[in-house]
Amino acid sequence: MTKINHCCANFVFTMIKHLQNDGIDDSSSKAVAKWLLIGVGMIIIQILIGGITRLTESGLSITEWKPVTGILPPMDSITWQAEFDKYKGTDQFKYVHQNFTLSEFKSIFFWEWFHRVWARMMGMVFLFGFIYFLVKKKFKKEMVLPMVILFLLGALQGAIGWMMVKSGLVPEKYFVGHVELATHFIAAMGLLSYTGWFALRFLVSPEQKIVNPSLRTLLLSIVCVLFFQLIYGAFMAGLKAGALAATWPSINGQLIPSNLFESMPLVKNFVYNPITIHFVHRGLAYVLIGLVISWFWKARVVKENPVFSKLRISFLILVSFQVILGILTVINSTYANRLVWLGVMHQFTAMLLVMVVVGLLYVVRPSPAK
Repeated sequence: MTKINHCCANFVFTMIKHLQNDGIDDSSSKAVAKWLLIGVGMIIIQILIGGITRLTESGLSITEWKPVTGILPPMDSITWQAEFDKYKGTDQFKYVHQNFTLSEFKSIFFWEWFHRVWARMMGMVFLFGFIYFLVKKKFKKEMVLPMVILFLLGALQGAIGWMMVKSGLVPEKYFVGHVELATHFIAAMGLLSYTGWFALRFLVSPEQKIVNPSLRTLLLSIVCVLFFQLIYGAFMAGLKAGALAATWPSINGQLIPSNLFESMPLVKNFVYNPITIHFVHRGLAYVLIGLVISWFWKARVVKENPVFSKLRISFLILVSFQVILGILTVINSTYANRLVWLGVMHQFTAMLLVMVVVGLLYVVRPSPAK
C-alpha cells in the first residue's frame, strides 16, 4: 500500500513539474511559485504530523503555549519530570494514561512538540521568503494582497490549533474536542488549498486552461461533497468512530444502523453521535466516488491538453485509492499501530486529492473571461 501511495504522490508531483516547465515564462513569478510550492510541501508534512499527533493521543502532552522557549524540548531529567507532572494534572492522564511511565510520556510529547516546531519553521520559511522577495523587488503589485491573506490564514491556523488543545485541557475531557479538531483540520486544508492556488497563478499559462461550464459545475458539486466529507473524516478521528464499527460493508451487521437517531434533537446526531457520523462518512464516500466517475467520463471529450489529462487521471486514481484506504482504516481501527499508519496514509491521500481538485478548479474555467 505504501508503494501505491508513493506512486500516486509521484504522479501528482510529476504533473506539478510539468506545470513548472510549461507555465508562464517569468523568472520572478517562477521563483515565487517555487517558494510557494515549498510551502505547500511543508503544510502537507505539518498536517501529517498533526494526524500522527491525534492518532497517538499526543495532543495534550504539552499543556502550555510558549512561542519562544517552547522551541527546545526538555534537556534534563528535572525538566522532563516537571513536564510530566503538568501532564499528570490532565484528565487524560488520570483516566486514560494513568499507568504511563516517563518514557511513554516522552514518546507522545515528541509528536506534539514536533508539530509545534514544524509550524514555527513554516512561519519562518514564509516570512524570510517574503522579506527576500520584497528586498529583491520580485513581487508584483497583484501579489501583495494574496501574500497578506496567506500570512493571516497562517496566524489564524495557529490560534485555532491552540484553542483546540485547550478544549481538551478542561475537566472531564480526555481528548481534544472533535469539533475543534475538525475546525483545525479544515482551516489547514484551506491554507493548503490557498497556497497551492496562489502558486498556480504563476505556473499555469492561459493556453493550459480550458473552458467547459458543465464540467466546472459538476466539479463544484464534487467540491461541496468533498468539503463535508473532510469534516466528517475529522469527526471520525476525533470521536474514534471507526473503532465503534470496525466492519465493512455493514456497520456492525447493519446497512442502516438502528441507533442512527438516538439523540434528540435529531440534528444533534449529525455532530455528536459516532454511529451517525460513521454512517454519513461512508455514505459521502460512495456519493463522492460516483460523482468523480461521472465527471471523469464526461471529461473524456477534452483532448490535447496534457495538464488537464494528468489531473483527470490523478483525480480518478486518488479517489479510488482513498475509498480503499478508508475501508482498510475502518477494518483495522481497533489495532492501534495499524490505525496510525493507515490513518496517516488516508489523510495524505486526502491532501493529494484536494490539491488535484484545486488544480482542476484552476484549469477548468466557466468562461474565457474568468
